[in-house]
Amino acid sequence: MKTLKYVSLLIFFLFLVVSNGMALFSFSGYSLLSNTTSHLGAKGSPNSWVMNSVFVALGTMAILVTFHTGVRYHQIVGAIFGLSLVMTGFFQHAPLIQSMSVNQLEDQIHSIFAGITGFSFTILAVDHTFISSGSQRTAGIIMAIVAIVISLAMMNFPAIMGLLQRVMFVSAFGWLFFFLKTPNGTQVFKNPNFDRIS
Repeated sequence: MKTLKYVSLLIFFLFLVVSNGMALFSFSGYSLLSNTTSHLGAKGSPNSWVMNSVFVALGTMAILVTFHTGVRYHQIVGAIFGLSLVMTGFFQHAPLIQSMSVNQLEDQIHSIFAGITGFSFTILAVDHTFISSGSQRTAGIIMAIVAIVISLAMMNFPAIMGLLQRVMFVSAFGWLFFFLKTPNGTQVFKNPNFDRIS
């Protein structure tokens, strides 16, 4: 389990570096405020494979972390969340470089998986509030509210959607990788290596 935590920390740190640092090496005019991480991984964006690889790593780790909770609901929803994020790395956002042609189907698939990613994370956070208590329940409520509010804000304030999405990613994976614990009695199998609240 310690290995999982260390790898989670590494991937989390990698996301921070890539999602912010790659803005310096992306297409001309890229803005941390208005452009999202999907734009870094968009078809035609310089070094887009780096951002897309981070999406795959984050999604894979989310699947592993939720599986190790031992909670069947977390495992199922976590698998949907993680897999959909992985798929956003394979199906790229439409290019933001005007000279490139747009693959409408791939862009639509990317958008669908991005939507599933956000929705499934919200469901995961909501479910956690029902099986937990104390600070774990409070954190679940906060994460569900944050996910909904930021999603709505990104649609209504496109000028800062890049910043908002980064806040969402940092808070979501910070919670999932480093704070999430499940209470005894909710697991379908006993994993003695997973920290649970008593």
